[in-house]
Amino acid sequence: MKYLLLLYNREGDRPSPQSAEGAALFARYLNVTREMANGGVLVDSAPLQPPTAVTTVRVRDGRPVLTDGPAAEIKEWLGGYTLVECDDLDQALEWAAKIPAAEDACVVVQPLAPTSPS
Repeated sequence: MKYLLLLYNREGDRPSPQSAEGAALFARYLNVTREMANGGVLVDSAPLQPPTAVTTVRVRDGRPVLTDGPAAEIKEWLGGYTLVECDDLDQALEWAAKIPAAEDACVVVQPLAPTSPS
């Protein structure tokens, strides 16, 4: 079964990617991603731009309404995702616990809904 691991960050808590601390944190994420690939569960993974790059779309009265930024005031923001294919939820939770975001913010584990055959 496929699970989407949503990696959240706390606002303002991330070190600069150019700093030694930021490079070390990025290396930890890369190591977990490699472990997942080597374990045969990784489907896809990517970081996301910060909330300042977000545009929220709502359709009202048949017309799109665009808002810069996330849909609500947030203390944690979606910083990336990892899509895994695991035997069960327990295995997906084990992988989620290895992701550095789980240490200071959270990783949300959500199973993908089954799709109907074409």
